[in-house]
Amino acid sequence: MSIIIMRRWRTGKRIDGGDRGFTLLEVLVALSILGMAATIVFQLFSADLRALRASEDYVAATVRAETRMRELVDDDALPINTWTETTADGYSVDVAVSEVLQERTKDLPVQLLEVALTVHWMKNSKPRRLTVRTMKMIERRV
Repeated sequence: MSIIIMRRWRTGKRIDGGDRGFTLLEVLVALSILGMAATIVFQLFSADLRALRASEDYVAATVRAETRMRELVDDDALPINTWTETTADGYSVDVAVSEVLQERTKDLPVQLLEVALTVHWMKNSKPRRLTVRTMKMIERRV
């Protein structure tokens, strides 16, 4: 058996007598499989880029929301109210401060406030939003 294989390798001919190489049909099938694989890889790559771009927008909105939330929570004179702010770079921020659990804290010298902050922005003509919430305990106001 090894003699036949060695003879085939040296002569470049198939055992059945044909020339060594691929047929046109084999080449076309291989190219079509390669083309489909490349198309799938490029589609996955572009989907990943879109997801990265979207996550970048949400990270920027989260940083903006957390920064504004820290400013609000650090304010000792935080009013119980709702208001809207607009930033210079196109974000709209809705803030709602309300007292919660009033029946449980009515006999205590403290109030429990809920601070809800929603950041709105437009991306590709679609409205996007992100909401963060926290609680703050303050001395009871008269």
